[in-house]
Amino acid sequence: MTRAWIPPMLLVFCGSVVAAGLILSGSAGAAAVLLLVSVLLAGVNSPLIFPRSIGALEAQRRSAVDGRPVVFWRPGCKYCIRLRIKLGYSARQLHWVDIWRDPAGAAAVKASNDGNETVPTVVVAGRPHTNPDPEWVRKQISPSA
Repeated sequence: MTRAWIPPMLLVFCGSVVAAGLILSGSAGAAAVLLLVSVLLAGVNSPLIFPRSIGALEAQRRSAVDGRPVVFWRPGCKYCIRLRIKLGYSARQLHWVDIWRDPAGAAAVKASNDGNETVPTVVVAGRPHTNPDPEWVRKQISPSA
């Protein structure tokens, strides 16, 4: 779990150090902007923007019942962030599995991608799709979901 928070924490720490230097040199406005940008970037690269993750086995069980796709992702992945942002509110209708927190999820992704942890991997009706187009994923969500 801590691995997911290392990049965001480094962004905030580095932004804070540089902002402190700017404040000491008399550029308080630039320091505030830099600190705000580093905090925003940290938030986007953190697990906070994703719906709550569940385990791979639970996600597969739920998907078998309701037919909703399972998304395997990891924090800091720009393609996962792109998928999440483009899906908007409908992302909450999917089952999300953080492969850094769930070894079974990482194993499922590796089995689908020739041993690589390539994410996002979206499983629809038991078939994995690596880095699919967000619009395609949106169409896979059943209207009753």
